[in-house]
Amino acid sequence: MGKTVFRGMVAAMLVLSSLPAFAQDTDAARYSLEKSDTGFVRLDRQTGAVTLCKEADGSLTCRMAADERAAYDEDLARLEKRVDLMEKQLAAGMPAAARGELPSDAEIDRSIGIMERFMRAFFGLVQEFREEEEQTPPSKT
Repeated sequence: MGKTVFRGMVAAMLVLSSLPAFAQDTDAARYSLEKSDTGFVRLDRQTGAVTLCKEADGSLTCRMAADERAAYDEDLARLEKRVDLMEKQLAAGMPAAARGELPSDAEIDRSIGIMERFMRAFFGLVQEFREEEEQTPPSKT
């Protein structure tokens, strides 16, 4: 995904998240709406998100609570930094192992060593069973 496309998606998400969310939720069991001094508080029982709602012009308009918005913005900023770093690493041609995406040679060698010991032990057992079978006389049925 190109940097421009990703930034466009992020911008669209920001615009959409800043628009008022109208309380037209069909799943009544998911949300709880409680009257408060300044309007209503809506709790999303599935995610735990709290939104503050006000009635205006015959419709209920809900916005994220300030602390949730701050956490959302922090998460978004952290993810944007991470994406920028990854895009720079890809553009610089950094090997995947250096980016932490693939195991190192030492880790691969260790894994192969473990698999080799396992396979030797397994085939050793198979050989033992074959030898036992060859030594056991056939039973009469």
